[in-house]
Amino acid sequence: MPNVLILRAPGTNCDNETAFAFRQAGATKVDVLHLNRILESPKTMDAAQILCVPGGFSFGDDIAAGRVFATKIRNHLGDAFKKFKDAGKLILGICNGFQVLIKSGVLFDDDAEGSPATLTWNSTGMYMDRWVNLRTVGSNCVFLKDVESLHLPIAHAEGRFVPRNDQILDTLDKSGCLPLRYVADGNPNGSAFGVAGACDSTGRVFGLMPHPERHIDVCQHPQWTRRNPGDHPTAGDGFAIFRNAVTFFEG
Repeated sequence: MPNVLILRAPGTNCDNETAFAFRQAGATKVDVLHLNRILESPKTMDAAQILCVPGGFSFGDDIAAGRVFATKIRNHLGDAFKKFKDAGKLILGICNGFQVLIKSGVLFDDDAEGSPATLTWNSTGMYMDRWVNLRTVGSNCVFLKDVESLHLPIAHAEGRFVPRNDQILDTLDKSGCLPLRYVADGNPNGSAFGVAGACDSTGRVFGLMPHPERHIDVCQHPQWTRRNPGDHPTAGDGFAIFRNAVTFFEG
């Protein structure tokens, strides 16, 4: 089973929950390290097979959500992240982590005009905290293997997925890089195509705005006491994402 590295920063607040989810999924070892430790010694990443940037408000979301964290990665850890990706390892970004991955260029490679897409303010102009229904769209995303639908909480102000232009949106869609969507009548933030999560072309780098670590146990669902006993699943919907990441390295 793999080792997991969870990379936190000032303002991160979901690192412990994410570490617990990976441990429940069977990870051999889960380390939660401050970004400064990796900046001091990027080789620390070599011992892990899964790297996760969890949710929260890194660096107070100054300038824009995830921007400071992303800039530190882009300017000081670009080579280390490229090495990690090229080794066939997995990278997950949850909420603020998704913002970090997309703004650092880790998720999508920049082209001559810069990043092909970004995450910006919700169309409502407000922070929102609610549960959402999600569906998957055909893709090779490792984290969504055998997952058709999910019911997970969101908690963000800057989660609207916006491509640079319609051509890029179409290309990402046809390439299977937009595998997680809000259901048609429940797009909470105005994301193009209802995108709730995106992956790179390999399916091994994945970012999503909903919080899977907040629904790994059935009792974390707000309606769990109202369900008939026979309707209870064995785990919360978000658990599959962590299980898929861990079992990817079996055999």
